[in-house]
Amino acid sequence: MNTRSLPAHILTASDLSAGYGDRAVLNGLDLTVPPGRITAIVGANACGKSTLLRSLSRLLSPRRGQVLLDGRSIHRTPPRRLAQVLGLLPQSPVAPEGITVADLVSRGRHPHHGMLSRWSRKDDEAVAAALEATRTTALAERPVDELSGGQRQRVWIAMALAQQTDLLLLDEPTTFLDISHQVEVLDLLTDLNRSRGTTIVMVLHDLNLAARYADFLVAMADGRLHVSGTPETVLTEANIRHVFGLDSRIITDPVSDRPMMLPIGRHRSTGKPD
Repeated sequence: MNTRSLPAHILTASDLSAGYGDRAVLNGLDLTVPPGRITAIVGANACGKSTLLRSLSRLLSPRRGQVLLDGRSIHRTPPRRLAQVLGLLPQSPVAPEGITVADLVSRGRHPHHGMLSRWSRKDDEAVAAALEATRTTALAERPVDELSGGQRQRVWIAMALAQQTDLLLLDEPTTFLDISHQVEVLDLLTDLNRSRGTTIVMVLHDLNLAARYADFLVAMADGRLHVSGTPETVLTEANIRHVFGLDSRIITDPVSDRPMMLPIGRHRSTGKPD
């Protein structure tokens, strides 16, 4: 149960179509993000997961339909106001050359500053808390471009946390991380959701981690929302076959008691060769 309730902001996509140049990616997609919950977007490569996240964050303008925040088009919301409510960690972000970890994470505080406002103790506390939560405090004075891929990913997550938004969108936040750090990041996001009520939407490739950590799954196929709902609703053998073209078996995860997908490949025997 959340120990502190944030405003129940409602993020909605209505008849959303979007793409790049002449290429259409999303086709008439409808989605309401459950407020105060963790949502994971899953699907095969090139199905439109990142395009959906970019559209929900206003980085990409729709060709048809709209994205609404609390009933108002996000394209009509002032940028600073939107950045105070909605944060985004895009896929493979690029840091300015030579910037230190502390300076990059501090940039997460920019939406909270007006033309005349000064850096405050609250800003210091937000940055320190973000560094501590992602275990990057010891890296604070190091240039970001000298870090490993996994370290950089945790620093970018720290910047998103320092922004302290009510909605947080993350495109593959576990990229470049080994399994222990993947679990650590997902535990961190779960803590954030439970302690502050932050609405979290993330693109994940690992179906079983998505089912373990998310309250709500969105499974996409060919630019459309194929099915959405609880992990028990979405992770079925029929849905896995439709979305991924993969035969599978669904069992119960012994750790989380959520569904777990076991892929079936061509080589099914576990016996030793003669």
